[in-house]
Amino acid sequence: MAASLVALNSDTKFIKTISAIVLKGHWAKLLNPNIASSLTSTAIHNVLLNLYNCCHIPSLSCAFFKWAESAVPNYKHSLQSHWTMIHILTKNKHFKSAQNMLEKIALRDFLSTPSVLNALVKIHDDPDGNSHVLSWLVIFYANLKMTQDALQVFDQMRVHNLMPHLHACTVLLNSLAKDRLTDMVWKVYKKMVKLGVVANIHLYNVLIHACCKSSDVDKVEKLLCEMEFKDVRADLFTYNTLIALYCKKGMHYEALAVQDRMEREGISPDIVTYNSLIHGFCREGRMREARRLFRDIKGATPNHVTYTTLIDGYCRANDLEEALRLREVMAAKGLYPGVVTYNSILRKLCEEGRIRDANRLLNEMNEKKIAPDNVTCNTLINAYCKIGDTASAMKVKNRMLEAGLMLDQFTYKALIHGFCKAKEMDIAKELLFGMLDAGFSPSYCSYSWLVDGYCNKNNEEALLKLLDEFVSRGLCVDVSVYRALIRRFCKKEKVDYAQRLFNLMQRNGISGDSVIYTSLAYAYWRAGEPKTCSDILDDMYRRRLMITLKIYRSFSASYAKDNEILDLFWSHVVDRGLMSKHIFKEMQLRNS
Repeated sequence: MAASLVALNSDTKFIKTISAIVLKGHWAKLLNPNIASSLTSTAIHNVLLNLYNCCHIPSLSCAFFKWAESAVPNYKHSLQSHWTMIHILTKNKHFKSAQNMLEKIALRDFLSTPSVLNALVKIHDDPDGNSHVLSWLVIFYANLKMTQDALQVFDQMRVHNLMPHLHACTVLLNSLAKDRLTDMVWKVYKKMVKLGVVANIHLYNVLIHACCKSSDVDKVEKLLCEMEFKDVRADLFTYNTLIALYCKKGMHYEALAVQDRMEREGISPDIVTYNSLIHGFCREGRMREARRLFRDIKGATPNHVTYTTLIDGYCRANDLEEALRLREVMAAKGLYPGVVTYNSILRKLCEEGRIRDANRLLNEMNEKKIAPDNVTCNTLINAYCKIGDTASAMKVKNRMLEAGLMLDQFTYKALIHGFCKAKEMDIAKELLFGMLDAGFSPSYCSYSWLVDGYCNKNNEEALLKLLDEFVSRGLCVDVSVYRALIRRFCKKEKVDYAQRLFNLMQRNGISGDSVIYTSLAYAYWRAGEPKTCSDILDDMYRRRLMITLKIYRSFSASYAKDNEILDLFWSHVVDRGLMSKHIFKEMQLRNS
């Protein structure tokens, strides 16, 4: 005990000695071997504290902090020393310097982990200082898209009952909203309210933006009521986000009502407001209303987005002539079409089979130094595949790669479809493997085209061998692959091949799902084998597999021409308890 006290007194004396030397500015004395050898990270940390607590002159602590790292051999400041220096700067309102230092250490030493933060917060019993520093840390991580780290810091603030800055709350919620983590937005917001955070218009705008991302009209209307109750006035951003949400949901009356309301409150619509309203009408083909709104624009100037939206709308409404006229108007006003504008026109030309005109448009883009993007190339590839010109489609694919563009799932899908139609199954199969190697999951359509292609060549056995090739290439054959192939064989009334695949799947230890069992059962029902159908349904019941509303609707749409046979099948299914009552009610409504 006595030895410990002696050591403590000795340490305290050493700290005071160093502090006195710093105060007098005798820096050279600190390099005395006896002193320098004792300048450990703990000692330096304590000197920093002592200098500030005794003198309250942050510049002295800062000078010593800089000197220690540059002059003491093989020394690097500890996390505690940095944290203390950040607190000293913060307490003296040197916020920019404190933030810069914090950002230097934020990406090292596992700073965001709960155990580290918990230890650091306890170094200084200063709630205001800790709130400042941790709020900056939340902002730093959120801006770097390190959302999990930002959340961990926020949680530590809650643990220590520290009030986060309103700006930190706004930035964190905005980061979550951008990542479409809307459920997390509301969970975090509730925690903020419990801490005593009072939302301002900027925070409410982030929440409304999150509602727009998740298309949640009910929640946005509750937020508006809350804002009204708390006397938080909506601004231009609020109204523009609301209009965008209502237009997205096809609620044009409500969107126009918001425009009227903002004008009554003295907020003039800007071009973003008009663009959202025009886009809402265009996406529903209501070009007359879109055009009228375009003519009525006041206090704002139409921009690239305005004209491109209208051009795309006219292309979708089969009025290519008006779309091309608008493109000329756009150029005359000094707004030169970009790749998005060209893509709209290109898509329409390709839909009409005007490939020569599409290529002329592509040459025009090249002359104007407008680089094609994935949409441009995929549109052309799809158009060539539809007319059976797979060679030209592959040329476009190769140009894509040469231009540094990455093939996406739409590229692969279009090429697989094209080569299957052309009965060039080996290439189609290689494209499927290329798609899988690129990390994309082929859809039911892609597998359907393969089944159709091989069936058209009377080579169904190749599809069974395809699964062996999956394995030999180190690819996983999961239930989704079997499901797609079995469904398509059943649709094509090749139930024997579907059954062979089903047996293979079971031998490989993969259990079938409701879609597979329903597909097989109905295929046997259509083939006039009710006994086999009943056996499959019995097995389905034993495995507690139910037919969901989604499956019911999908089958009813897929086999719409089989009305009477399908209705008898559904009745058979209902008798076996494989459908819930609400699906049965929908079935009765459909038949009434």
